[in-house]
Amino acid sequence: MTIDNRIQVVLIDDDPHLRQALGQTLDLAGLKILPLAEAKGLAAQLERDWPGVVVSDIRMPGMDGLELLSELHAQDPELPVLLITGHGDVPLAVKAMRAGAYDFLEKPFASDALLDSVRRAMALRRLVLDNRSLRLALSDRNELSARLVGHSPSMLRLREQIGALAATKADVLILGETGAGKEVVARALHDLSNRRNGPFVAINAGALAESVVESELFGHEPGAFTGAQKRRIGKFEFANGGTLFLDEIESMSLDVQVKLLRLLQERVVERLGGNQLIPLDIRIIAATKEDLRQAADQGRFRADLYYRLNVAPLRIPSLRERGEDALMLFQHFADEASARHGLPPHELQPGQRALLLRHTWPGNVRELQNAAERFALGLELALDNGTPQGGVGNRVEVVSGGLSEQVENFEKTLIAAELARSHSSVRSVAEALGIPRKTLHDKLRKHGLSFADSGTPAHPDDLD
Repeated sequence: MTIDNRIQVVLIDDDPHLRQALGQTLDLAGLKILPLAEAKGLAAQLERDWPGVVVSDIRMPGMDGLELLSELHAQDPELPVLLITGHGDVPLAVKAMRAGAYDFLEKPFASDALLDSVRRAMALRRLVLDNRSLRLALSDRNELSARLVGHSPSMLRLREQIGALAATKADVLILGETGAGKEVVARALHDLSNRRNGPFVAINAGALAESVVESELFGHEPGAFTGAQKRRIGKFEFANGGTLFLDEIESMSLDVQVKLLRLLQERVVERLGGNQLIPLDIRIIAATKEDLRQAADQGRFRADLYYRLNVAPLRIPSLRERGEDALMLFQHFADEASARHGLPPHELQPGQRALLLRHTWPGNVRELQNAAERFALGLELALDNGTPQGGVGNRVEVVSGGLSEQVENFEKTLIAAELARSHSSVRSVAEALGIPRKTLHDKLRKHGLSFADSGTPAHPDDLD
């Protein structure tokens, strides 16, 4: 149990009459107080950023004020602690101040002296917490920029949205293509939230067999089904106090979706074969690569679950939508890989940079990261643009070499890419490249390419 952040002053004195008198003084001044008869256990109830101050007698049975000061400052050295005594012990006062006490009051003291000291301590505490919050925000911003690299408008907007949502209790739905970085975003939401010290549990619903998905998520009691010999704690229960990231939520069966909806609404989980409702303090971050609204219209996804999840959606842009970030990301991952393998970093050559910018990255950031790893290892980079509709994929090899070799390779890449995009005729390819048809035919022969690379038969008008 933790002390409410609305409490402004914790007042500790073993003398009930003095405790009541001091409490009335503080209460009449409009301060919300928590009076206690002993100091033992207080530190465990105070969070590090608790926004109040502590006023404590020194000489008490059990834990005295100096011991309390030491215990509190081991947790937060900047927490103001005011100590009071009736013994007029100057050496004790000096010892208390050297130990970090904010102030020392000798009984009997005037009410105004107590109020003045408490108010000054509260003002200092607010300043400390404001500065701490600012440092945390700057640290979080830098950390978030390191995790989600890029200066494109879409990435700047995504980082702003993550920063705004992280501190809330809202469940989040992350939308993005395969390899776009959905788990990276989910981890950022967790690490920048007040749940950062709790567990982060990631599970891919699409990778679970239908026969075990309910047991994995909700847990089970012994005898719940054949082979269930021991109690199993499910992922939701295991994530209690933290965050559960549920990827590929679109792959869940409608029956499991019903249970998930209940969990989201009631924040309780019931193990398979059990009757006990277990309360959960948990944040759910779901992710999908599909249009859940369309899936709901088609009856493949529950509409009520979709609307429940879609309160706070976060869309991750694909890499082709933020092509200007590709080089920065590539260099970032390549440098990381070089450091990890103990290798000197490699610099991208102009031809390689052009090829990377031209690539459409169908595998998104995951594909780029793998390519950067190969580059860091000094291996040839093979970039696959995937399979366009009605056609075949074209493979782009990024190689080093002299200027003429890089120019030749770049030319071949451009022509192959345009062939893959064109579904009409060689004439359209020539026009797109801004060269005569005759020149295009010459270059096709030179590079060993043909119109068949587009997956579409050549138009009769294009044949010589």
